[in-house]
Amino acid sequence: MDVTPLIGEGQQIVQSYAGGQFRISSVNYEGAIFLWPDKVIDWNGAPEKFSSFMIDHFQPLIDIANEIDVLLLGTGDKMEYVSPQLRQALSHNKLPVDVMDTGAACRTYNVLMAEGRRVVCALMPTSVNQ
Repeated sequence: MDVTPLIGEGQQIVQSYAGGQFRISSVNYEGAIFLWPDKVIDWNGAPEKFSSFMIDHFQPLIDIANEIDVLLLGTGDKMEYVSPQLRQALSHNKLPVDVMDTGAACRTYNVLMAEGRRVVCALMPTSVNQ
């Protein structure tokens, strides 16, 4: 029995993540990225430290918040907490966010994307020494 999720043509699936890179649908990306089921873009301007995030870092997603069911925020090697101010600002901008380590965000994204959900990931890379 084949238990592989059905992935539509052109949909982006996370194949691996490690050493500061992501492999998505056979293409390698380095550094922080935004990931949609149909595209990947560099997260230009993403701070290296999670504690430095501000609402402005999420502007590309705020602009299309009505097209997103859930935002998965991958915080790197370990799960970090979003400040109450940032969580409130994201909520105010209609971005329901689930925060988890990057590995969990990648796995969760693959499942939700395969289910046809309107999911977007904001992914910080895992460390090079992982």
